[in-house]
Amino acid sequence: MNSIASIDLPHVVPDHVPPHLVYEFDIYGDKRINQDVQGSYVEAMKAAPDIFWTPLNGGHWMVKGFDAIQSVVTDPEHFSVREMQIPRVENPPFFIPLSLDPPENLPFRRAMTPMFGPVAIKAMEPHIREWAAKIIDTVADKGACDFQADVAKLFPVSVFMELMGMDLSRLQEFRHLAEEFFDSQNDAEALARLSAQILGILKELIEEKRSNPDGKLMSHFITVDLDGRTMTDDEILAMSFVLFLGGMDTVTNVTGFAYQQLAQMPELQARLAADPSQIPAFADEAVRLFGVVNTPRLVVKDIDIGEAWFREGEMVLCILCAGSRDPSKFDAPNLLDIDRKRVAHLTFSSGPHLCIGHVLGRAEIRILTEEWLKRVPSFNAVAGERHAFRIGTVMALENLPIEWKVKT
Repeated sequence: MNSIASIDLPHVVPDHVPPHLVYEFDIYGDKRINQDVQGSYVEAMKAAPDIFWTPLNGGHWMVKGFDAIQSVVTDPEHFSVREMQIPRVENPPFFIPLSLDPPENLPFRRAMTPMFGPVAIKAMEPHIREWAAKIIDTVADKGACDFQADVAKLFPVSVFMELMGMDLSRLQEFRHLAEEFFDSQNDAEALARLSAQILGILKELIEEKRSNPDGKLMSHFITVDLDGRTMTDDEILAMSFVLFLGGMDTVTNVTGFAYQQLAQMPELQARLAADPSQIPAFADEAVRLFGVVNTPRLVVKDIDIGEAWFREGEMVLCILCAGSRDPSKFDAPNLLDIDRKRVAHLTFSSGPHLCIGHVLGRAEIRILTEEWLKRVPSFNAVAGERHAFRIGTVMALENLPIEWKVKT
């Protein structure tokens, strides 16, 4: 499936799109993507321009180059976040601050910052470490586990749920809802049903914390000063919704993809186990390589970027993991190299919608790796086992069977 310029697709390729910028790619089911999701994504788009039009899923732009992505995500005048569904749907989900362009998003980001900034996360580290040790200890003596089910789908989710003040006994229920939501990105009916379920859970949490404040994140949202007022319930719901989805899924999947790669690198495992001071560099490099979010935008004002003529009403998908592997910005971009000079990447996006949880996400991956390698200094993927995955606007690794020799 290379350039499809010779195919007559008048209804899905607008007249203003040059034929050489048309490249067929199905963001929800491209057959070229394999369990090396980010690497195969980049390979599948290798022959495509940095900005191209795919006629699938209603037809939309895709942006893969670092500089081109930067030009989109830092330009809210032309590229808005108020719709983020591909194909477009009626009544798309609304998130705060994710669905607000600046300056409207800024008061809400300021309201969140005290709970997600470096000082707050540093204070949380001892408890994050306790969670990591507790979860790893349940599998360390077994010699094998499904890393996703037994570790990655529990650790960051437990940290997030406790941060929010949620009932940890409902962890599996909440994770299942988040996974279903992301699996339904091109199913408007299912998306509406799941959104209603999640909002119902969050409404109950708001009511509970109004009656019994506990100093956790939801209680903070209820009382925080937002430019001289408190937030409405609808605003709290819209803010909590995006945090729910991110907290349940994002770090889980970055971690899974990172450990899928680390399982293939015994020399790096030995190096990190022998010298834990290098683990922060591993965490940074893993975040660069294994981004899982592809961020959509709606064109709200015509603009030309090179030969790509973006027109009002069109959707754009920025492939952040590809931007973070752009060969014009990174030497050997697909290699996990902890000695690489630290440079800016796009895994957490850039500009006014830089992910608010990026400090917490990095800390979680670092701390988990420190505690994991204390207990399991050498491990490998179980040979012959398939690693299921999900692609779309948020990508996931569904399972990761690994094994190791138990310490005696």
